[in-house]
Amino acid sequence: MAKHVKRSVVPIYLVGIVWLTFGCLFSLHRPLDYILCTVISAAVFLLAKALFPDRSYHLPGDAKEEPAPEPEPKAEEKKTSTGNPEIDQLIAQRDMAVSEMRRLNDSILDPEISRQIDHLEVVTKKIIDHVAAQPEKLPQIRRFLNYFLPTTLKILNAYDRMDATGISGHNIDATKDRVEEMLGTIVKAFDKQLDALFSAEAMDISADITVMENLLAQEGLGGTRTSKADPDGPTLEL
Repeated sequence: MAKHVKRSVVPIYLVGIVWLTFGCLFSLHRPLDYILCTVISAAVFLLAKALFPDRSYHLPGDAKEEPAPEPEPKAEEKKTSTGNPEIDQLIAQRDMAVSEMRRLNDSILDPEISRQIDHLEVVTKKIIDHVAAQPEKLPQIRRFLNYFLPTTLKILNAYDRMDATGISGHNIDATKDRVEEMLGTIVKAFDKQLDALFSAEAMDISADITVMENLLAQEGLGGTRTSKADPDGPTLEL
């Protein structure tokens, strides 16, 4: 909406009164008299402006000003909730762990360790995404979340700090060697953790296959399974 300003006339009136009063009480025939009166007038004017400020107002029919749009939240701030606080926390832990692995990967120059960190990042994301989709499996990865994942990041951070020193020493070299040896074991452990999440599904599928094989045999529809090593072997007979 357009803004109009109504200026206060009180300061002007008071300045006029000052000059009128000064002229009546004192003579104005010397330059010093004019200077003194001007100084007093300026002081009265400033004081009156402070006591009687200008006022703003709007006229009817003035176009309304559109409110300034609120800034769009950053992409990283646009995070949706799953409705399950535990899963929200799990996803946040995933994001922090993956982000830290990427930072360490950029910092550590050793190609073999970089390859292993890449693998750990992928498997970590798969583990947590799988549990986020099936929250009932959360108890299966408690130790992974509370110990194995944070300890792995701690070990990699220690390696990164020692590697960044750029010097060789007994303690530094020995620790880096142990980390390099341990990373292979950690990679296998992460893989096993992901594999363990599918144990129930594997048992269910195995049971289904066994039941189907038995039913096929009872109906006389069973056959000898073909071995992958023998492409010319017998096939299922219907």
